[in-house]
Amino acid sequence: MDDLKVAAVCMNSVPGKVEKNLERIQAFVLDASREGADIVCFPELSVTGYTLKNPRDIYLEPDSVKAIDVLVQMARDARLVLMAGLIEYSDGTGPFITQVVAGPEGLIGLYRKTHLSPHEKDIYQAGEEIGVYTYGNTSLGIQLCYEAHFPEISTVMALMGADILFIPHASPRGDAEGKLNSWLRHLTARAFDNGVFVVACNQVGETVEGFSFPGVAVALGPNGQELAKQTGEEETILFADFDAGMLQEVREHRMKYFIPSRRPDLYGKIIY
Repeated sequence: MDDLKVAAVCMNSVPGKVEKNLERIQAFVLDASREGADIVCFPELSVTGYTLKNPRDIYLEPDSVKAIDVLVQMARDARLVLMAGLIEYSDGTGPFITQVVAGPEGLIGLYRKTHLSPHEKDIYQAGEEIGVYTYGNTSLGIQLCYEAHFPEISTVMALMGADILFIPHASPRGDAEGKLNSWLRHLTARAFDNGVFVVACNQVGETVEGFSFPGVAVALGPNGQELAKQTGEEETILFADFDAGMLQEVREHRMKYFIPSRRPDLYGKIIY
């Protein structure tokens, strides 16, 4: 892994206002770039807004290719890795809840949410692949909101070599402090048990569908300790410096890194 400066954005994303949301993303990308960030992560469905009603009406055009192209160009221009979420249609398939991963050299990947919440299952199509993405010497995993409640995903990503797990949210209800406390109950375990950095951020503000998103962002070390946090009702960027030496220290310690001591021969019931 490389030493990295990571930016996590709490953003108000208006459902259906794709151009306006892309303009806000561009402004945040420029701010993150000026602060020396190597990676900037936006919330789930930050480009399109979060909707449970008629996601096919989000775009004037029949697919999401144009929005993805805009994000890729932003990443190229700013010379950083950009992760932003949108409703994706591709070759007649979808809609997927997708996180775009783009870097200085272009598109790195598209992560489609594999575990949909009960409210999303009848509206969106689930992705079928868990993977990690590479930037320099760093491997990145992505989970989207509800997926963070499935420990198996984090372990699979760690086994695939992930150094950092990014967990963008569109998680409504409750206030910011309550949401932060909720996250710290399970996200710290994802970091500690798997020896990985974790970054999470949420949308912020009200939407026309009645969702209220409390702005929360957090960065955790591979020892499960809190490195940085942000709560509030306004758009903001959380910055955190990730030291590769911290990851190395955890993974070289026989009592702090648990992945090598797994007994997968005993875990058969997990797959049934």
